[in-house]
Amino acid sequence: MATVSQSRTDVLAALTAHTWTPQPEPARLVHRLLNECLENCSFAAKLSQRMLDETGTRMLDWIDHFGLTVNDPAVTQLETVGYSKADPRHGDTVWTHKAGLFPRVRQLKTDRRQLAIKVDSVTDFLFAHGLTDVSVDGEPFSPLRVASVAQGKGTEFLVVERHGSLDFSSGALTTSMVKSGTSFPVALMYHFEKLLLRRRHFENDADGFALANQLIDAAIADLGRDRACDLFFTAERLYWQSRNRAGRIQYERQASLGLGWANHDHHTYRSSRESFVSLNAFLEKLGFQCRERFYAGREAGWGAQVIEHPVTGVTIFADVDMSPEEVTQDFSHEPMVPRDQLGTVGLWCALHGEAFLQAGLHHLECQFDFAATRDQLKLAGIDTMPPFTDFSYLRQAFTRGEHWSVDPARVERLRSARRITDEQATKFLTQGAIGSHLEILQRDDGYKGFNQHGISEIISATDPRKAEAARE
Repeated sequence: MATVSQSRTDVLAALTAHTWTPQPEPARLVHRLLNECLENCSFAAKLSQRMLDETGTRMLDWIDHFGLTVNDPAVTQLETVGYSKADPRHGDTVWTHKAGLFPRVRQLKTDRRQLAIKVDSVTDFLFAHGLTDVSVDGEPFSPLRVASVAQGKGTEFLVVERHGSLDFSSGALTTSMVKSGTSFPVALMYHFEKLLLRRRHFENDADGFALANQLIDAAIADLGRDRACDLFFTAERLYWQSRNRAGRIQYERQASLGLGWANHDHHTYRSSRESFVSLNAFLEKLGFQCRERFYAGREAGWGAQVIEHPVTGVTIFADVDMSPEEVTQDFSHEPMVPRDQLGTVGLWCALHGEAFLQAGLHHLECQFDFAATRDQLKLAGIDTMPPFTDFSYLRQAFTRGEHWSVDPARVERLRSARRITDEQATKFLTQGAIGSHLEILQRDDGYKGFNQHGISEIISATDPRKAEAARE
């Protein structure tokens, strides 16, 4: 049996694990490959410029993978910059980079390089660009669909649509009956409707988690875990978007080029202390794996678990109020003791509900060209808060928060319990409280981590009790 000191050592080690650092050497190789592909494919080059001008995004952040021929000189450079061969998938030789956020590289048997970008829907992309004569590899509803959009000098440009698949070959869509007694496409739409329309308002939040588990168990049984995960977060983004004007405007900009939200970086859930273990258990059921933990310190009063899905690429930043003493426990799996004091995260949940339930995601963060997106959104009437991270390899800023009205019953419960003052209660009732954001992020040098100090500052800045929040 482990001693207490050993247990604390293990937990503290978990807090410092996944210490990500910038990776400039593989970043230079990726940039060079991208630039060479753009130079040799005019369609891709024009699209790259339109992405920047019309959506504030960089093609760099949409890359699904590169395909390199056997004799491509870049192949010999992969391992020297930290790429390593992954387990073969259906005979494919694939390289991945585990120390940073870089696209996979696939070895080809053809004489052309491939540049493949990820989109939410291949058909939406083809429609947006008037490409009516391009064939699609992969049946509708398949976990992988690919279209070869353009060819240039030694370069082929592809768009890739993934739904819980890391494969490169689409294969045939199964038409067999699934557990629910219907075909796969019908089962897929059935479960999507159930997840999109799931009930989110409950007197007891535990009942909300119970229903969500029931729905996802049925989806996993019919569709498989990875496809169910993809479906669940499609529904989560739609719910968040319905409650966030900045998100709707940016989505429309990206959808105009047939891109969708395939540039998502992470989804942030705010959780009460009582529900945090239930949130993490649900995510782990979907196949998520815990990454680094955050503890911001005594004054900040919050902690977070970063949790990532290895197949869909969805990453979660889960926030929770936390005391200094709890840093030595496995706060993602061990229940937290209820307490009267509410930090920024706990108050947000008390006002709006759990992010997993009534409130929806606190924010969706996508990868952008930082300056271009902020400037373009400002012209569209969306302001951003001052950056809370401004490093050479990581830049982050929230759009001004969406203000939501607050249920008077929630305000009264907080006032009666003396968790807020009469003055604060009046403000929440008359002005509402800050709700959700779109977060603008730019990553460079493959940096995969987060700025703990910066996150602490922005969590403090968005506390509903502060005057700054009331003015947004």
